[in-house]
Amino acid sequence: MSNFIFQLNPIIQALIATIFTWGVTALGASLVFMFKKMHKNILDGMLGIAAGVMIAASFWSLLSPAISMAETLKMNTMLVVASGFLAGGLLLFIGDKVTSKINKNSSFERRKRIIMLISSITLHNIPEGLAVGVAFGSTLYGLDGANLMSAWTLALGIGIQNFPEGLAVSAPLRREGVSRKKSFLIGQLSGIVEPIAGVLGAILVLSMRTMLPFLLAFAAGAMIYVVTEELIPESQTNESKDLMAMCSLIGFTIMMVLDVLLG
Repeated sequence: MSNFIFQLNPIIQALIATIFTWGVTALGASLVFMFKKMHKNILDGMLGIAAGVMIAASFWSLLSPAISMAETLKMNTMLVVASGFLAGGLLLFIGDKVTSKINKNSSFERRKRIIMLISSITLHNIPEGLAVGVAFGSTLYGLDGANLMSAWTLALGIGIQNFPEGLAVSAPLRREGVSRKKSFLIGQLSGIVEPIAGVLGAILVLSMRTMLPFLLAFAAGAMIYVVTEELIPESQTNESKDLMAMCSLIGFTIMMVLDVLLG
């Protein structure tokens, strides 16, 4: 079976690989079905873990690869990565201000937090899908250092880190009173952009390669904004603030270990 997959066109392999990463996102989001009714401590703890996961992913899965790619492409690394990072945060900052002016009632504020979180994870998944697509597309175009095994290793690493990210969307939704089924559906949908971006990256690899450093940094900035604006403050409403802080450290450690081992 594995030999058959390796013989497929690299663009088809990119599609299969990113469908896998999307599936792992759905698997993580499905954890909301494990609890009939989530206690506040559990939900706040999940928010803390999600915050740690997103902070670690922002560096090891996004900023670090962005820096490496920019250096390889002989770009102005500091300018590209810093501008992308700030642009990602600025986009959500502006969106936050605009939506706040439109409607200030409490129910809207809850919806706004949910939309920001989903947008952040989705933004994060787009450059990840592109990265996988570029890895497979590079083998099609015979670029230096490109091989299918390294492309599949990258897809495996991204897929594994997508597991807690699926939960990072579905758990806060559940905390806001959304049903388990809807929380799961929205959580897994945050990863649907990866197959789309993966195929696009594989087809347009030569041009996408120059865009990836900025896009990766952009997604990192968006994620850090959501973590500092929403996830950490929300988890700290719990009486056991120190325990919630430890949950963030645990989430960070889990993602750090995954990224380092599979990087």
